[in-house]
Amino acid sequence: MESNNISLYWFRNDLRINDNPALYESLLCNDVVPIFIYDNSEIEDCKLGATSKWWLHNSLKSLNNSLDNKIHFFYGQPEKILLDFINHNNINKVYWNRSNEPWSIERDTKIKKILENKNILVKTYNANLLWEPYKIKKSDGNPYKVFTPFFKKGCLQSINPRIPLNKAKIENLKQIKNETKLTDLNLTDEKLWHKKLNKYWNPGEENAINRMNDFFSKGIYDYKIGRNFPGKKNVSKLSPHIHFGEISPNTIWHETDKLKEVSDKNTYHFKSELGWREFSYYLLFHFPKITNSNFQEKFNNFPWIKNQKLFDLWKRGKTGYPIVDAGMRELWETGYIHNRVRMIVSSFLVKNLLIDWRMGERWFWDCLVDADLANNKSSWQWVAGSGADAAPYFRIFNPVTQGQKFDNEGNYTKRFIPELKDLDIEFLFKPWEAPSDVLRKAGVNIGKNYPKPIVDLKQSREKALELFANL
Repeated sequence: MESNNISLYWFRNDLRINDNPALYESLLCNDVVPIFIYDNSEIEDCKLGATSKWWLHNSLKSLNNSLDNKIHFFYGQPEKILLDFINHNNINKVYWNRSNEPWSIERDTKIKKILENKNILVKTYNANLLWEPYKIKKSDGNPYKVFTPFFKKGCLQSINPRIPLNKAKIENLKQIKNETKLTDLNLTDEKLWHKKLNKYWNPGEENAINRMNDFFSKGIYDYKIGRNFPGKKNVSKLSPHIHFGEISPNTIWHETDKLKEVSDKNTYHFKSELGWREFSYYLLFHFPKITNSNFQEKFNNFPWIKNQKLFDLWKRGKTGYPIVDAGMRELWETGYIHNRVRMIVSSFLVKNLLIDWRMGERWFWDCLVDADLANNKSSWQWVAGSGADAAPYFRIFNPVTQGQKFDNEGNYTKRFIPELKDLDIEFLFKPWEAPSDVLRKAGVNIGKNYPKPIVDLKQSREKALELFANL
């Protein structure tokens, strides 16, 4: 390529053309070469889970198609790849949108310094958060540790989230010969279970926009109440699209403001869920230790039980508690769990089985299509009681009453546990109490085609309360 004004755009977790600040700015006056680097770092939090790899592959495929296959793919260490590419192609400017995980901040800071020392102009932008974490502080200058004042005072009373940008001028994108193809990144393995995810998900920017519009036309009208019922369609399921940057939170925020026919209580509650995502990244920025340590240090002394057998039964949805099993089977089948059920299954693992939240977090990390470092870590610590603004230790979700309350017709549970589909709703969430004739009529044999409870709810609750209180 013969030019003295070539810029490099580095795609990361911003796999979109619309409202992409770094891409937009890079394409205003330059010929721009777009690249994607699959970082092969050995840092545990950098390694993608199997389901995330599947999503990333399909998202990149969709994005590359929309850019006339001009993305250059690389696998390895970003620092080395960038320097080699820049040296061989006379690059004088590099653009990227900032990532917000501790390991990526450290990596990017190092790379930026190296490039600037070589007189390469580096320009970075915020594309994936509504508010920059370092700009939101309490009046005393310290970071918030509680969500409500963070969101109401820190965020809503500060600068409004920026207006989304127009579509970038992609005709200015250029291509340089590159031997590495998307398939060379080895992100997918058709032999793995996640090939069935094609039935449930369509990664990519266009599909993200379609999902948002579909949710706004149907699900948001009863969002505040309906979002708690896994059998209803009142959740957006936008989280994986947001995580991979196929749609920006700014776009969703401002499109929500346009919904004049939806009640304020529903739109506010939906925006507060975007606020929880912001809070998770805020905590990760100010307290990076939460990736592997308890936010509340007193939990460092908690006597977690190491029981692989119980953990495996939980993973496979064979605990004997139908709402828990339905959630874990939904995860394995679809790569997703309804948010209410996430809290139920997490509470059961941590407080009924007394298994370390980090084990559950790693399983979610490998299986969820929306596996997100900030959300995953802070949410698990919230349930465990060890995080910032966490649920109190004595809040233990009862899987029987939770199922009865939030899946009162049993549609969700029976969908993922078909062996209980003919069981009377009275006993659906406690089948061990059903009379033998009721079980026989429903074709249920406790201990054979559906497991016995692996732990006693009352005894496990009392034990958990005693251990947590002793902290």
